[in-house]
Order: sequence, then structure tokens, then C-alpha cells
Amino acid sequence: MTPDPLNPPPGRAPDTASSRQRSDRGWTWARFWLMTIAALVTVSSTISLGRWQLSRAAQKEALQAEIDGQKLKPPLEQADFLALERPAEMLHRPVHLRGLWLSAQSVYLDNRQMHGVPGFYVLTPLALEGSNQTVMVQRGWIQRNFNDRTQLSAVETPAGLVDVTGLIEPPPGHLLELGKPAAPASAPAGEGSSPIRQNLDLEGFRAETQLPLRTDVSLQQTGPASEGLQRDWPAPALGLEKHYGYAFQWFGLSALVVILYVWFQFIAPLRRSRRARRDAVR
Repeated sequence: MTPDPLNPPPGRAPDTASSRQRSDRGWTWARFWLMTIAALVTVSSTISLGRWQLSRAAQKEALQAEIDGQKLKPPLEQADFLALERPAEMLHRPVHLRGLWLSAQSVYLDNRQMHGVPGFYVLTPLALEGSNQTVMVQRGWIQRNFNDRTQLSAVETPAGLVDVTGLIEPPPGHLLELGKPAAPASAPAGEGSSPIRQNLDLEGFRAETQLPLRTDVSLQQTGPASEGLQRDWPAPALGLEKHYGYAFQWFGLSALVVILYVWFQFIAPLRRSRRARRDAVR
């Protein structure tokens, strides 16, 4: 007797149904392990990135501690400063210098802020006594005239020998300039007038003025406000908060991946299984 394909014998399931069940089970297990591997790779990667950000923050904290330690050291005298082969290794160290202000070569750096107020950093070369060296001194800050940027507040520049105390710092930082650097803008003649620039390259300034200017370091004058200048210099921006913020984001992403993995791989299938059993009982 030929079996009827449309009416299989009792107790025998169609071959197509069993094949479909095996295929579904195989795909379920393949998807499970695929999602597991992807979750493990993602979690390990995000944790590694978070730890790397924490290590960068620790490096910045060590650098900040080194800077603070340098500032607490006793000031170098001028002879010690002149004898330094690599002054850049003494960055942030106090130093006491004596010389003459070269006020004719003073420069006003535009778009510098202090306490959130825009203004100018005033820079004047100091010809060091008893040597042929000149160092650029960041003397302080003045507020900008919002009606006319070329109207500069008067800055007192004492004649004769002066004593200057400050910190050994890198050359003045550069701000972003769009296009070619603009030529210096000269302020009207008169007391306190001086060229205005967006940035100052010490190498170029040395060639321009023919001064025996040191180009590896500058001096950031410290002390209370005087001579029409404020000296509440902002601390170097090391970006500690940025690294901690990035670390929090990476660790948070890692935790989110773990939560989603547990939910979709274990909790959600268990809820569906329980719901299916309740429906079968009904």
C-alpha cells in the first residue's frame, strides 16, 4: 500500500517540520554564540579604553604635581639662569632677572582672556644686565576696549634697570588663525600704544627686530597687579576632566552592553518560554 503524503501515519511527524525545528535550534545557538562573542569583544574593548583614559589622567596629575613642585622651588638667580644649557628643563621654576625694558618692541597679543574677560597679553623684551641676551617677558594682561580695539590702556614701563621675578615658561601660546597670519596692527601713537598681534613667533620676532632674543623660553612675570597690568595667569589646561569624562563614558558603554546582553540572551527568552507554556496550558 502506497502511503498518502497528505495523510501521514499516526505518531509520525512530517519530515519538513522536524527539519525546520532542527534548523531553528541551530540558528538559535549560532545567534547566541555570535552575540556572546560580539559582547565579549565590545566589553573588553571599552574597558581597555576606559582604563587607558584613567592612565592618561594619572599622567596629567603627575605632570600637574611636577609643575606645582617647580613653582615652590626657590627662584633662580640671573647667573644661574644664564648658565642653563637647556632652560626648557626648568619650566615653571621661579627666576629673578635684572635688565632693561625694550619698550619700543612691546607687543600686545589679542584675544587673550583673564577671568573670562577678553583683552591683551602685554609682552616686552628684557635685555639682561651683564649679558648679550634678551628674554621675552609676558608682563601681564589689560582689558580690551570694546569700541576700538586699537585704543590700548596705558601701561607703565619703567626706564633704567628693573628687577623682574617670574616663572620660566614656554613661548607664548598660539591661537587658531584662519588664513595667513595678519600683519601687526599699529595702535595710534601715544602713551601705552604698541603693535597688536594675534600670535607671536619668537623666531620670526628675533629676525624682525634683530634682537639677541632667546626663543626657547619666555618669562611669565608674577606678583600683584601693577603698572596697569593684572597677573592672575590661568593655570595650564591639562584636560584632567576630559580624561575622566571619557573614562566614564567608556565604562558606562561597557555596563550598557552587559545589561543588554543579559536581557536579550537570558531574561527575554525566559519570559517568552514562560509565556508560551502558559498559553499551551490554556
